[in-house]
Amino acid sequence: MVNRPPAGTIPDSPGSYQFKDVHGRVIYVGKASSLRQRLSNYFQDPRNLHPRTAQMVATAESVEWIQVANEVEALMLEYSLIKQHRPRFNIRLRDDKSYPFLAVTLDEQYPRALVMRGRKRKGTRYFGPYAHAYAIRETLDLLLRSFPIRTCSPGKFNEHQRLGRPCLLFHIEKCCGPCVGEIEEMPYRQLVHELCEFLDGDTDDILKRLEADMKQAASELEYERAARLRDRLVSVQRAVEKQQMVADRNEDIDVIGLADDELEAAVQVFFVRKGRVVGRKGFILDKVEELSPGGLVDRIMEEMYGDEPPAGVPKQVLVPVESEDLATYEEWLTHLRGSKVQIRVPQRGDKRELHETVTRNAREEFVRHRLRRAGDHNARSRALTELQDMLSLPEAPLRIECYDMAHLQGTDYVGSMVVLEDGLPNKREYRRFKVKDVPGNDDYAAMEEVLTRRLKAYLDERDLPIGERGAKPGKFAYPPQLLLVDGGKGQLGVAERVVASLGLTDEIPIASLAKRFEEVYLPGRSEPVEVPRGSDALFMLQRIRDEAHRFANGFHRELRGKRMTASSLDGIPGLGESRKKKLVQAMGGVTPVKKASLETLKDLSFLPDAVAEAIYAKFHPDEAGTPVARPQRAAGTSAQGTSDEGAEHLGVEPLVGGEALLGGGAKGEVGDGELVDPGLDVGADHVDQLGGAADE
Repeated sequence: MVNRPPAGTIPDSPGSYQFKDVHGRVIYVGKASSLRQRLSNYFQDPRNLHPRTAQMVATAESVEWIQVANEVEALMLEYSLIKQHRPRFNIRLRDDKSYPFLAVTLDEQYPRALVMRGRKRKGTRYFGPYAHAYAIRETLDLLLRSFPIRTCSPGKFNEHQRLGRPCLLFHIEKCCGPCVGEIEEMPYRQLVHELCEFLDGDTDDILKRLEADMKQAASELEYERAARLRDRLVSVQRAVEKQQMVADRNEDIDVIGLADDELEAAVQVFFVRKGRVVGRKGFILDKVEELSPGGLVDRIMEEMYGDEPPAGVPKQVLVPVESEDLATYEEWLTHLRGSKVQIRVPQRGDKRELHETVTRNAREEFVRHRLRRAGDHNARSRALTELQDMLSLPEAPLRIECYDMAHLQGTDYVGSMVVLEDGLPNKREYRRFKVKDVPGNDDYAAMEEVLTRRLKAYLDERDLPIGERGAKPGKFAYPPQLLLVDGGKGQLGVAERVVASLGLTDEIPIASLAKRFEEVYLPGRSEPVEVPRGSDALFMLQRIRDEAHRFANGFHRELRGKRMTASSLDGIPGLGESRKKKLVQAMGGVTPVKKASLETLKDLSFLPDAVAEAIYAKFHPDEAGTPVARPQRAAGTSAQGTSDEGAEHLGVEPLVGGEALLGGGAKGEVGDGELVDPGLDVGADHVDQLGGAADE
């Protein structure tokens, strides 16, 4: 762990600081307006630090710093050091160089247009980036009819110059033939300038000039030249239509949209020049350092504008949340642009709608990014193999079960069990538990109850004689090859105790995943297992942990909603939902039902006498037990009543809402709206039936 520098040696001035490990490698780079104040924050009780910061300080061996004149210089120095050293505890940018640009090589005698990826070079103007290379080629094909500059390589240009014969593009009027002297250098440069103006968004002047030239040629009876100008005008208009108008014509804006979780962030950027979207890009950030939302926005702007941005620095940058150091970043961007730059969060109007569109693109890209990893068979195979090696499992965990708890101050306590089979969620195997024997807020006791019930059910089914087993395997017939609990050492200890008490230690491996540190703990080890960040194994564990959390919270909200919307008519034997609706409709509300006499209730044809007496007894407990004579109904006049009375005599206990549970689960929704077969007992009214009784 790094030692604190002697008091008074850290300067109270702006600068950048670097933490280094025992081998002298830079592991973290930061900036500060006051190095003394910022660095003092790292030398405190590690329990008060963010988990990632605490891990960085524990890894570091020394800290150094560089003083600068002001905060903008500190920002620029920090960026250059991060680019140079790529520290492991700083945010990492991925997928940055996959987007293609339309480039114009201005440093050549006769500049050419081409599609380029990768690193940018000096002397070349870049436009974009575009989402797909075909979009650039389509745009360029339209523009070459209006601005016929060359697109050939230097080798082909020199070859045709030597031959004195132009290529096919010249003959189809998509090149003006500079290789054979068909155009002088200055007029050619003017064509290139007009193309760059158009790509920058300055389209109005070009359209007006082409239209004027076309009319002049027609008035001078130069009809062939007028026809060529007309074709150029149509091509430019088509290209303009492809550029979406989203702002005023004099506005240059970069719009940053963001979607993130604890570990990663997806960023989408739309480049708006002269009111039109001229390009977009997206990338993934690996969040390996402690950052607030504003700090994350600052890091994104550093990545975008640290090197000379291809699209330049705009007048305005729209961000999802305000920068942590707004004045410094505005000053930095103003310095890069040479004029005032504003960074702001759009609150209303067209800019707010545009920002929401970009943010929606970021969310969709984030979902696609996660689905690509989840749906890749090779990635799943690697993840299972990595888990087997890292957790020292006897075999690859083809069935992983994860457990999580949910409650609100000890009320509506529930647990969830989600299952991954072959690395994919098997929602038919998901189970939900109502915690019954835990008074108050005690996650450890609740976890122990849920695990005990689940594993005891497995033992009961495993030990049944073959002749007594059903045609289909039971709900808990298969043991997990890895039992994962959401939490740290405490939850792991509970799981270890339950597994040991049931004699399953050698059969079921267990582990826990702590959310704060994203660390994996195993029994008998004080230190967590090192699972590399960004690995397929960690991604799979996080995915099942997040799914267990979602499933538990969904069930908790469902129960809480039912409790909060309970009616005074709930819980009356024989009064189900349909009969309850008929009763309220017939009586004109719940209050008239409460005030109704027993004779009035018995006069309702759809209400059996026993149910009417139960309703009256609930609201008139002092008068209950005084039966009112009523003529016996003729046989068959109320088949529904006969059926309900029979159900009551069977001793069926009604649920909230009056629905009876007869041992099998109702058909309901599990997960993301997936309809589950009734025989699986995973519906909304069924929660783990262990010991023959429903956990209601």
